[in-house]
Amino acid sequence: MNDQNLGISMNTLRRALFLVPVLALGACATAPMTAQTSAPMLTPINQAQLTAPATTTAAAAAMTDASAFVDASAYSQLSSKSKAEAASAQFNALQFGRVGAPRNWVGDNGQSGIVTVGPYVRVNLIDCRDFTHTVTVGGQNFVKKGTACREADGSWIVSSTTG
Repeated sequence: MNDQNLGISMNTLRRALFLVPVLALGACATAPMTAQTSAPMLTPINQAQLTAPATTTAAAAAMTDASAFVDASAYSQLSSKSKAEAASAQFNALQFGRVGAPRNWVGDNGQSGIVTVGPYVRVNLIDCRDFTHTVTVGGQNFVKKGTACREADGSWIVSSTTG
């Protein structure tokens, strides 16, 4: 084989190698077809998927039981405003919080708290996070640690506690 034939073969090979990724991407873009109808398969949309995210987040926050995330002896001493602040901080820390970043809350009568969360861990297709919620009432700290998991409705429940 001479140099000219080798050059033609190399150019042909380059063109062919260029087309392989293009054809592969084109194949990925087509919708799967059923054997019976040859029409694209469509997944039905659930009505809950069409709900505005702000609405679903607010509903999930309202359904998250804050008493499960705070030491029981501290929770019984909290005012209504403090309970609401603790619940909001707990939900937002679990839902949106960065790992290790404290989320502070302040209620009535000097009552306050700090919530920190760990990384998301997926268990059987369920998102879970470790949390620590420290509540200060009357100068005394109450700490509750545990793992919370997000339910299908978006609310969070405590699945286990460690302290």
